[in-house]
Amino acid sequence: MDAFGVMIGLVLLFGIAAFVLAVVGTVKAAKAVATKIGRHEANARRAVENATLKAKTFTKVGPPGQIAAVRLGLRTSLDGTRQVLESGLPQDGQLGESLALLGRLDAHAAELDGELRLLEREPDTARIAAKLPELRERAERITHSAETMRWAAQDRMHRFADDELSRLSQECESEAGALRHWDTSGESSSASASGSGSAASSASSASSGSGAGSGAGSGSGSGAASGGAVRAGLTDGKSRPSAEELLGLADPLAKLAQRLRKPSAGPTAG
Repeated sequence: MDAFGVMIGLVLLFGIAAFVLAVVGTVKAAKAVATKIGRHEANARRAVENATLKAKTFTKVGPPGQIAAVRLGLRTSLDGTRQVLESGLPQDGQLGESLALLGRLDAHAAELDGELRLLEREPDTARIAAKLPELRERAERITHSAETMRWAAQDRMHRFADDELSRLSQECESEAGALRHWDTSGESSSASASGSGSAASSASSASSGSGAGSGAGSGSGSGAASGGAVRAGLTDGKSRPSAEELLGLADPLAKLAQRLRKPSAGPTAG
């Protein structure tokens, strides 16, 4: 019985927790939807007001048209600056300070727009003529401040884009060089081939020099042999002794041959 009651209590506790979580989630979703709807409603209302002011600048003449032009220029400048700063904020966190300054400037612009709206309903044209220059001068100051921040933000983003493009170009060039690795290997192989060719040429020149030296040596040796008496070797065939010389018969044979070559005398008278 006690265990059953504990289980029932746990189930009720889990049910209550799930109900609370569902309520909290529903409330948060409703707030998010309401915020989105309010933002879209504000944007739509602002777009309608801008269109109305633009129509007044073309349709109305005199002070009402001038007031509409001042209000339209003020809104256009602030909206353009806000769009530039919000678009560059994810890439550059320093633009958050510029957005904070723009929010303070927007508060002054809202006060000025309220005064211009009241002056637009003013029936006294003399008061309108007296107040309009002062309000226009304030609007120009706000517009100039907003435009200064917008131009500075645009220049900053352009500079960052140029720097990033330069770094990217260098990385692409280095990657292209890495992809063409065979060019560097071909250059190194040609350098090694030229080195080996020069070494081969030097070796051939050295061998030709040694050949010339040997030729000169042999020539000088032969000249010395022809100019002076050279002792004959034992085994060369040119100065080997003949068999007659070895047997001692060279002189008798020579004398016999000389006698046989003498002419015989004629028959004597007798």
